[in-house]
Amino acid sequence: MVHKFNFKAQTNTAPLAVFRFFFGLIMFISIVRFWSYGWIEKLYLVPKFHFSYDGFSWVKPIGNYTYLIFAICAISSIMVAIGYKYRIAILTFFLSFLYIELMDKTTYLNHYYFISIVSFLLIFLPANAFFSVDAHQRKLQYLQVPKWTIDSIKLLLTIVYLYAGLAKLNSDWLFRAMPLKIWLPSKYDLPFIGGNIMQQEWFFYAMSWGGLLYDLLIPFLLLYKRTRIFAFLLVIFFHVFTSVLFPIGMFPLIMIFSAIIFFDGAFHQKIIVFLSTYFVKSKSAIKEVKNYNFKKGRQKVVLSIVTLFFLIQLLFPWRYLLYPGELFWTEEGYRFSWRVMLMEKAGFANFKIVDGITKKFFYVDNKDFLTSFQEKQMSFQPDFILEYAHYLGDHFKSQGHKNVQVFVESYVALNGRLSTVFINPKIDLYQQKESFEHKDWIVPFSSEIKIKGI
Repeated sequence: MVHKFNFKAQTNTAPLAVFRFFFGLIMFISIVRFWSYGWIEKLYLVPKFHFSYDGFSWVKPIGNYTYLIFAICAISSIMVAIGYKYRIAILTFFLSFLYIELMDKTTYLNHYYFISIVSFLLIFLPANAFFSVDAHQRKLQYLQVPKWTIDSIKLLLTIVYLYAGLAKLNSDWLFRAMPLKIWLPSKYDLPFIGGNIMQQEWFFYAMSWGGLLYDLLIPFLLLYKRTRIFAFLLVIFFHVFTSVLFPIGMFPLIMIFSAIIFFDGAFHQKIIVFLSTYFVKSKSAIKEVKNYNFKKGRQKVVLSIVTLFFLIQLLFPWRYLLYPGELFWTEEGYRFSWRVMLMEKAGFANFKIVDGITKKFFYVDNKDFLTSFQEKQMSFQPDFILEYAHYLGDHFKSQGHKNVQVFVESYVALNGRLSTVFINPKIDLYQQKESFEHKDWIVPFSSEIKIKGI
């Protein structure tokens, strides 16, 4: 018998409030950390050129005012955490964080994308219904919210984990233990396991298969009450261990605290009682209402947007199937798909500027235009190479050069394989246009990754 999903079902609102609090707090810490390390200047102010996403070339750093964008993002994150002017705060955080992410494609990370889509989802959820400054100011808070509002966060986390696991179903990860076999031996200085265990072949495979099983099973272990505590301890161990092994910033903290959403309302009530001891109590009483309900007509709009949001999340990672060739090589459809730490790529790109008539040419020193970090990222990503080629063409054309053509001598090594030709050296990249079509000027992959995951 098929049961119709009940969008009117209510549940304890505490999990949504706790998630809002920790999300805002961790975002604030992340932005302060980013600022304190000098990365705003290093990544956004120092570079002469910024790689852009399709359709967003107009989103650029704005000089020293870039710091203002980060300040707005930090302030709004604190407002989200305490639930003050929540609707304005979460929208401001989403827009400011999105602007930061769109300023330079070089800084793309999966967990930045995760933050962007979580903050977008939170715009449509009543996360300030309980345990918030807004509740104190209106002297009214709601004990229960529509169950789907909390389930939507659980669903998003489940998608992230499952798709990350499916992405590991490839022969490089499973049968070559790549790229962990490249990365782990460098951790020889870790106490107890670094000098011996982490240098052994079996450990590389144990880590690869363990990561796969973790991603595929953890959402279900968190959903099932009997295994939830064990699963959460596993979440803590996994993310702490990976943070020790790899420099992945705030991502482990984000995923650990996000996993708390899977616990029931009584558990979150205890967290709120604990947190309340550190907040100034309102002198006036707050009226408590049992159920929060969306205004008439608004729920249909919200549900339509959230449904479309999840359809995109479910379908978008599969877009790589529309392209020929090896995904890890061409990276067409690679981003925004929860492919986390799946490949080690190293490249070399030497650009040649040619006069199409006289055939006179000279080579470009990439350090004249790019930072070392930008050059590294550009060297093995086709869309970066194309965008940079156009930048070089425009630059030298503006300098008075005639009949400008841009060619590249490009070599890339993938997951321990020998370096091979990456871009057709006979193609004038200045004449190629960026589009969603297959880039046929990428030289076909000389090897094969037999098993395909997501």
